[in-house]
Order: sequence, then structure tokens, then C-alpha cells
Amino acid sequence: MDNAAYRRCKFGQNLAAELGIMLLYLPSDSPNLNLIERLWKFTPKQCLNNCYDETFEAFKAGIDACLHDIDKKFQSPIATLMTLRFQTFKIDPIVAG
Repeated sequence: MDNAAYRRCKFGQNLAAELGIMLLYLPSDSPNLNLIERLWKFTPKQCLNNCYDETFEAFKAGIDACLHDIDKKFQSPIATLMTLRFQTFKIDPIVAG
């Protein structure tokens, strides 16, 4: 999970502990590990660069069109951008002596 405050609240931590869920947080300043951050970085480059919109409605429509057709129009870059190929770490129990 990311390090948003609402993800670290006592209620969530207590509930996870009761359910036996180990919460693992992404390192700070690591947007590349969060897939939605990759999409947010990609989108403006594709639909906002070198573009002027007269109205806010036109601006929103451009973004909506980009996101609506992203899997067709940008299939190749999205396929390489939105991968789950991450380095993983084995979690070993800590033994105190």
C-alpha cells in the first residue's frame, strides 16, 4: 500500500491485526511502484502536450477521450508501462535471542 495517512490509521491497523493480515507499505517517494501513478504520468504526455483547449470542458473531454481509448490507441506503450514485474522480497521471521 502507499503511505497515505488513511491507510495507516489505527482502525485499519487493528482490523488487519485481528484478521491476521500483514500490512506492507511502499517506500516513500516510489510512485513507479504504484501502477496508477504510472498511468497519471503517461496521460498528460499523450493528451495534454502541445495542445490548447479553449474551455475546461474541452480539456476534460480530451483527457476522457485519451483514457477511453488508451487500450486501443496506446496499446504497445501501455503494455510495457503497466506491468507487475517488480522485485519481490522474501519475508523472514525475525528471531530474537
